[in-house]
Amino acid sequence: MNFWKEHTALRMVLMLVTFVLGIFLLIYGWKQTGQLGGLGLMLAGVVLLLATLALYNKPFEDQKKR
Repeated sequence: MNFWKEHTALRMVLMLVTFVLGIFLLIYGWKQTGQLGGLGLMLAGVVLLLATLALYNKPFEDQKKR
């Protein structure tokens, strides 16, 4: 399936949204020093940044490995 290769604009918008939201959650969680909720927000931000990386790498995935 070449969905991500064919829809580059959608992929770019999703990457931008997940990146900005991930950075925002990291910074907002970092400001809540000493609170467990801040740690949860920072972990959610890291997950979103990893999702951004996965979206970036998706079109370059080798189809033979599947």
